[in-house]
Amino acid sequence: MTPPKPAARSGRVSLWRYMRLFRQDILSAQPAKHYRAWMAEFRTPFFRSYLINQPELVREVLKARPMEFPKSDRIGAGLRPLLGNSVFLTNGATWERQRRIIDPAFEGGRLRDTFPSMWEATEAAAARLGQAAGAGAVLEVEAQTSHAAADVIFRTLFSIPIEDETAARVFDQFREHQRTQPILNLAAFLPGPRWMPRFFSRGTKRTAREIRGLIRALTDRRRAAIAADRAPDDLATKIMTTRDPETGELFDTEEMIDQVAIFFLAGHETSASALAWGLYLMALYPQVQARVAAEAEAAFEGRTPDFALLSKLPYTRDVFREVLRLYPPVPMMVREATGPERFRDRALRPGAQIVLSPWHLHRHERLWDNPDGFAPERWKTDNGKQRQRDAYIPFSAGRRVCTGAGFAMAEGVLLLARLCQRFSFETVEGRVPVPVAHLTVRARDGIWLRITPR
Repeated sequence: MTPPKPAARSGRVSLWRYMRLFRQDILSAQPAKHYRAWMAEFRTPFFRSYLINQPELVREVLKARPMEFPKSDRIGAGLRPLLGNSVFLTNGATWERQRRIIDPAFEGGRLRDTFPSMWEATEAAAARLGQAAGAGAVLEVEAQTSHAAADVIFRTLFSIPIEDETAARVFDQFREHQRTQPILNLAAFLPGPRWMPRFFSRGTKRTAREIRGLIRALTDRRRAAIAADRAPDDLATKIMTTRDPETGELFDTEEMIDQVAIFFLAGHETSASALAWGLYLMALYPQVQARVAAEAEAAFEGRTPDFALLSKLPYTRDVFREVLRLYPPVPMMVREATGPERFRDRALRPGAQIVLSPWHLHRHERLWDNPDGFAPERWKTDNGKQRQRDAYIPFSAGRRVCTGAGFAMAEGVLLLARLCQRFSFETVEGRVPVPVAHLTVRARDGIWLRITPR
């Protein structure tokens, strides 16, 4: 039994046809050879793009010389209405300054400090699912995991539940924004300066404006609470009170809005994607689900929930790691060469686009044993250990690794364990989800499962 994978594009297509396929779904627009190639070239009249899968080249770009391969704005241009100048899109000195302020909020004991809020959101998710799932009810689980992940973000960032009026409005507007904004903007193929019009739809601009307005209200409210010395000790307070150690500056309101927008996108959308695919794989492999449920029962029984219980879930962690291998929420990342390069005896000019694809790298036929199979036990094998070091990048790698990677792993493991402990998940005949990629890897028609309380 093999987990679902989109059919690859067959044969060559014109640039216009490729643009149309890309807008519909990044994954099925790619040819099957990308699952075996170490490097592949794509040409347009305006630039050349190079997909790299060779571990040595991936390491060169992400770890050895990351500042010489900054993020490309060809993808970022499509996200700017919502994300502004957030840390996800910036480069150079601006990015370094932003990370100096943001990183302390996610270091060391801070993750431990966020655990109570994460646990509250997990219990709320289980309660909502319990109300919706009768004896064998069939539910679309992406909607459930999206709700749960948004709740985690609001509780840990602003100490408010998803039921808070502002939080609920942000959540609703974000779902609308996803429907109006493909990851590929025309700017991804046409050259031009940053000020060039990007032809966003009215819906994209409207929802981005409304989301940023709601975040502004939350930020202003928190700034007033900080000034009055009555702000909760959560992630928002930590970030808003952390000064750049080099300049002594704080984030101003606009900068904080940018960062909250990417925290919500990265922490909500990506987590919702991974957890939904995790629940589907639990249904597809009931023996794995049973083992996760048993491990959770032993870990949670008789314990006051605290951060230490995550160490009692090693198998669930391997399961979630395998979910991220097969269905990495962010399927592709794009960097740009700042100078002339030579990769695999090919000359790359300055401005060349370097595509790193977790989707293809994680399923590469020349790197992984059983690349398309679901095998949590692989992480204990020599092949799995080696590939975790050189061919596994669900959170990127190197200096630009996702600052919330540890947070995401803790959240995913906790939610997967708790939901499998509380509920049994089964596949529904005729409802096989087809992975597609827009902002993240989701299912074309949702993920439908039969859910029964244990």
